[in-house]
Amino acid sequence: MTRAGIPVVVLAGFLGAGKTTVLNQLLRSAADVRLGVVVNDFGAVGVDALLVAGWADATVSLENGCLCCSTEDGTVEELLARLTAPRRGPGLDAVLIEASGVAEPAAMVRRVLDSRVPGVEYGGLVVAVDAVEFEATRARHPRLDDHVAMADVLLLTKTDLVDGEQLARVAARCRELNAFAPVVPAANGRVDPRLLFEVGPPRQRQLALGEEPDHAEHLHTAYDAVSFTSEAPLDPRAFVRWLDARPSGVFRVKGFVHFAVDGHGQRFVLHTVGAAVRFERGPWPRGARRRTELVLVGAGLDAERLRADLAACVHQGGPLEDELAMMGVLRSTEGA
Repeated sequence: MTRAGIPVVVLAGFLGAGKTTVLNQLLRSAADVRLGVVVNDFGAVGVDALLVAGWADATVSLENGCLCCSTEDGTVEELLARLTAPRRGPGLDAVLIEASGVAEPAAMVRRVLDSRVPGVEYGGLVVAVDAVEFEATRARHPRLDDHVAMADVLLLTKTDLVDGEQLARVAARCRELNAFAPVVPAANGRVDPRLLFEVGPPRQRQLALGEEPDHAEHLHTAYDAVSFTSEAPLDPRAFVRWLDARPSGVFRVKGFVHFAVDGHGQRFVLHTVGAAVRFERGPWPRGARRRTELVLVGAGLDAERLRADLAACVHQGGPLEDELAMMGVLRSTEGA
């Protein structure tokens, strides 16, 4: 899978929601992924940076301040540039920005979107939700509702500390606030890194002292992957409607799409993370078959239904001549 740049994922959540635990679990579980980390500690001592420094492939820290309020001078660009500098060796697969518990996610996202650092791109907003303290925190800090509403992925943390009834209430409230973002249980901060960013080819990684690989604990055992291939091109309007209404259990969609519209026969590379949808348009590689190939990653997926719904997007007949048919796709296409 090709991509335009290194995805920069913002990991947010209120104080004590378990963001550092999530980050550390991602670093430990992503054995075949090179991750850069920006740690935003609120305080004079970089505690979070110390907690993650032993696991990340590259880490920078901004201490004693809120990253989202300290970036008018280009700090985010400076940190991203330091992380992604070629001199660091093999390229990173992703960069994670752990926001402080008092950061404003919208401002964090805007700083990443406004970044002019070459070779990086916005990879989505992930918000950690404390299943134990969520309702009490909402009562004290109503802005938390806005943070949940703007997330691309919602991680329910500390699920091991609540009963099923309370967990169901928190999940239902999250879906009321954000009907689109997948709500993913993350007991002990564990989440499959493939839900948040691309996983590149396997790399050698030296195990930490005393660490033993245990396949039974690998996160991929909890998630499903459904593939879909079509030799016939897709109707762009039908496919955009499917993207807009895809089941919440589908966390990510990636692959190549061939559309049946005159003048738009290029290869469209699709990436989705939660609510975020991005297409990249480019030529088909020489000798490549012009067909749609998609992989859907999620939990509890109905593979038969998903394939049937995608098959319904296949265009029957000759090429479409309606230029407006591509409007929905082009709105989410880089460089369109």
